[in-house]
Amino acid sequence: MIKLPKSALSKRPRLSSLLGLTLDGSRLDGIALRRTNGALHIQQSFSVSLSLDPLTNDSALVGREIRNHLDAVGVRERQCIVGLPLKWALTTHIEVPELPEADIAGFLQIEAERNFPCDVQTLHVVTSRSQTASGKQHATLIGIPKNHLVLLEQALRAAKLKPLGFSLGIAALQPPGTEASNGVMALAIGESHVALQITAGGGVAALRALEGALEAEGSQRVLHTDLVAREARITLGQLPAELRETVRRIRVFGPRDLAQQLADEMELRLDAAGLKVEAVTRYAANEFGIQLPPDASVSAAFSLAAGCLAGRRVLFEFLLPKVTPWQQLATRYSSGRLRTVISAAAAVALVGGGLFFFQQCQLWRLEAQWTKIQPTVQQLQGVQDQIRLYRPWYDDSVRGLTILKRLTDAFPEDGSVTAKTVEIRDLNAVTCTGIARDRQVLLKTIENVRKVQQFHEVALGPTRGQPPAVQFTFNFQWNEGGKSAN
Repeated sequence: MIKLPKSALSKRPRLSSLLGLTLDGSRLDGIALRRTNGALHIQQSFSVSLSLDPLTNDSALVGREIRNHLDAVGVRERQCIVGLPLKWALTTHIEVPELPEADIAGFLQIEAERNFPCDVQTLHVVTSRSQTASGKQHATLIGIPKNHLVLLEQALRAAKLKPLGFSLGIAALQPPGTEASNGVMALAIGESHVALQITAGGGVAALRALEGALEAEGSQRVLHTDLVAREARITLGQLPAELRETVRRIRVFGPRDLAQQLADEMELRLDAAGLKVEAVTRYAANEFGIQLPPDASVSAAFSLAAGCLAGRRVLFEFLLPKVTPWQQLATRYSSGRLRTVISAAAAVALVGGGLFFFQQCQLWRLEAQWTKIQPTVQQLQGVQDQIRLYRPWYDDSVRGLTILKRLTDAFPEDGSVTAKTVEIRDLNAVTCTGIARDRQVLLKTIENVRKVQQFHEVALGPTRGQPPAVQFTFNFQWNEGGKSAN
């Protein structure tokens, strides 16, 4: 079931110090803050580039590299809160019908299974709900692969850090649900992309990572403002009209020069929409309800750490919950169920002796029969081994070509979906990768593949990229029915 998680930080005593970290591509930004007498003080800050990817390299090695960077700048704080890369997140927008509150969670679970391009059980999903002036409700579901979260947590613990929460950096910069965030499009300039978040109706109405918005040219980063403006207009156009009409401001976060460049471009291109654009270069005096350092630069790492030290609850919590063995037993054997289990165990104990004796008698009888037929069975097994050894030499089904023929027939003839690689293992396990023009034509192609009688267990993996170049991977099993599987 999809739950609205509450941050573990809200259950802890108020912290006096915390390390805020944000991971964006290979860049790791961090800031160590301490709260003293109602004021925040910066202990250390850093921005480094990691040579090892937490998702593909050994967690112990990644943790050692992070620890080395922390030691180099003198960071000794162990407790941390981490902003995750927005590129890890999958999102989908759902219109919520009029349902009793108790039924909405089940409805969102069903919609998540329908809309996410992978098994929802592999994702850690959080929900942000918004409501229009007419009372119509909408929900944005945000899912991050659990494997990514596990690997990142292992790397942090290998670095001798204790993660208290995983969240999204842009949500810390522009917190959803606050009155000041209503009707705001937030743009956060990252290492290789621009994060876009629209907050309206008390929640997140849209959340995207605009890939390709930044490119490295030597030591400089080039921001493609025209791409960001175009994608911003597209995102606004995809919103329900009632939510779109409430968006009145655009706030740009990031390095001062790039943020001002993007703010000027957005103001020029969206002037007709009447949107007020500002580049956020400093925090408001009452941003967190606590005195801030005068030299505090606006960053996701600072916002995450300062918000937690100020007692603000993390809205999007992606840290996987820790379930102790005692909690597992308590959940599994609640009071009524425990009584049932004890009663069943007592009944089993009463009849166990008789059943065991009966089973032993059956074993003695079967062992006697096996002694008689064992020579014949061994002879038949030898014949079967010979058949298995030489059967492939007499297989005239040309299975590999047949698989390719059936797969080709399932793809559209207009070239809107193309295959790059087709891997056939043991002539029955098939993996196909390729590029589709858009997600709709990809899903239609997957449906055609599922209609092929011999294709079983068709599973679409994660997709990457944006139209017209959506990269995909899917796999299936080939089964010829009564024909030989070898």
